[in-house]
Amino acid sequence: MQNHAKWNVDSPKKEVKVGDIVEIKFIATIDPTWHLYSTEFEVKDGPNPTEFKFKPNDTYQLVGKIKPVGFHNFYEEVWGGNTSVAEGTGSFVQKVKILKANPQIEVAVDYQTCQNDGLCTMGSADFKITDIKVAADAAATIQPTASQPTEQVTATPAKDSNTVAATPAPEATSEAAAAPSETTTIPEPAEEESLWSFLLACFLGGLASIFMPCIYPIMPMTVSYFTKQEHGTSKALLYGLSIVSIFTLLGFLVSRIGGAQAANFISTHWAPNAIFFVVFILFGLSFLGLFEIVLPSSFVNNVDKQADKGGLIGIFFMALTLVVVSFSCTAPIAGSLLILASKGNEVMRPVLGMIAFSMPFAVVFTGLAMFPKFLKSLPKSGGWLNEFKVVFGLLEFALALKFLSNIDLAYRWNVLDREIFLAIWIVLFTIIGFYVLGKLRMDKDSPVKGVTIPRLLISSSTFAFVVYMLPGMFGAPLRALSGWLPPEQTQDFFLTNAVGGTSTGSTAKLDRSKPHLPHGLEGYFDYEQALAQAKATGKPVFVDFTGFNCANCRKMEANVWPQPEVLDRLKKEFVIASLYVDDKTELPKEKQFVSTYDKREKTTIGDKNADLQITKFNNNAQPFYCVISPDGELLTKPIGYASTEEFVQFLDSGLSKFKR
Repeated sequence: MQNHAKWNVDSPKKEVKVGDIVEIKFIATIDPTWHLYSTEFEVKDGPNPTEFKFKPNDTYQLVGKIKPVGFHNFYEEVWGGNTSVAEGTGSFVQKVKILKANPQIEVAVDYQTCQNDGLCTMGSADFKITDIKVAADAAATIQPTASQPTEQVTATPAKDSNTVAATPAPEATSEAAAAPSETTTIPEPAEEESLWSFLLACFLGGLASIFMPCIYPIMPMTVSYFTKQEHGTSKALLYGLSIVSIFTLLGFLVSRIGGAQAANFISTHWAPNAIFFVVFILFGLSFLGLFEIVLPSSFVNNVDKQADKGGLIGIFFMALTLVVVSFSCTAPIAGSLLILASKGNEVMRPVLGMIAFSMPFAVVFTGLAMFPKFLKSLPKSGGWLNEFKVVFGLLEFALALKFLSNIDLAYRWNVLDREIFLAIWIVLFTIIGFYVLGKLRMDKDSPVKGVTIPRLLISSSTFAFVVYMLPGMFGAPLRALSGWLPPEQTQDFFLTNAVGGTSTGSTAKLDRSKPHLPHGLEGYFDYEQALAQAKATGKPVFVDFTGFNCANCRKMEANVWPQPEVLDRLKKEFVIASLYVDDKTELPKEKQFVSTYDKREKTTIGDKNADLQITKFNNNAQPFYCVISPDGELLTKPIGYASTEEFVQFLDSGLSKFKR
């Protein structure tokens, strides 16, 4: 049995009064080379977050959400996004209001630890806190407030996950408990790359905004204003700095209002995702010319009057005028970037993003303030500007689809499947390609007389992207887009299934549940049914302990299972039992049971499968593969993540022993 996090609880040592709010700290000491996941992070269809389940009673009341301490963002390529992990030591702090004397707080913790090579295990721990001393002269009783319910589960509700009950963790050593919980960890290089790519996107978004038509009226205004100023160079630099400051203030306000604690709500709840979807669609329609987004003229005029005062204050208001007047063009792009920034866990990301976004404005307009003659060399506005807006409008539609997909996945509508998502993207980017070539025109566009080199390069890149996406309609993984596309489990059609055939035979009456086997394989998702089928067909059982959120399981299914020497054996020689340990589907009441291993009630399919893996095979990590006889006897040594050669040897070893 593997258990890679040892837990200790630290409750207040001094006496408290009824009505006091105290902090309870849950400290996890994590084995070297392993990491523990936080309670919330950016990736939705990723690893299992840590869950704290408090058993409600009238002696205490939770105050706010549990707070992870000592965790840092960690970009995991297999999930296509950021998770939040702790190495060495990580802790969680929960504020509790004492309602009665002798409070009793019972907590169940379910968690997942993973190694750097992808091996993951599930674990759980139970705590009963009864050592909080309440002063005798203050042992009154107060009622919990209606606004803060006694029961609170601090977990991410947007994904189907369950946990395996591992060995109850022993208490950590006193040295570990005394270790400071506020740990500082150097971010991984992958996370730095992710931040730099985001900042580059912000900078390019600001650069693109420079070419919008609403920016052009500010250019002669800038030149006119600064030709009247003395000490033009220093004031021009102040002008550029003011532009950056105003945009940065906007980013700071967004980070303060939302903050890292709101990241999970933004990424999983239907309300913000629906708002973002509508906002992106509206911005897209605005770019296409259906309507224009503008601020009230009275507000714009008042800001402009302040700029006329001159001096340092006048320069600041001149910069504010630039930001306000350019709102109709910059809001769709800056707003989109801020929305994307709010989906990360870093509070400073929106601030840094707006600094990068505003830099092109600062550089261009500082240059205009210093050298008014540059204005003459700028291209005149015309049809090309409208083309630029149309392309951005179509891109806004493509980005909006991601937020609609988030809602679809979280609430299991099963409407926006992977191939539908891809089909819409393929159509949108095909339209962009033909539009840039001049084959499609809008009402306000100028005719394209010939294809220039920039047009050819842009359209070629767009069509190449479309060609890359096309195989995804038939089940190709498209790993470069894994962070944007719905997961492969939502794909209805795989070309490998069609090529491999869907012969039914003896498996025609399979009891299919929500999971599906890849590559046209057929099997069972219930252990007893698989054993019964094995007895009827005289075949051994290939048991696949897996999970919806198991990274290495997906790697094995994508890289090892489709190999001919593996796929042929799985199809012809075995009855497959694919058992998901994190399936939240409720078991019928008559099939729910209390485990002989940990004495905890098992109420879901995932509970049942996880308990089977632990009690029968003494293992709690996934992927985990076994070959057993129809009577449930192990035929060969089980195997986990492996190469194709190792996996073939494992299958053949089980087959040879079965046929003896």
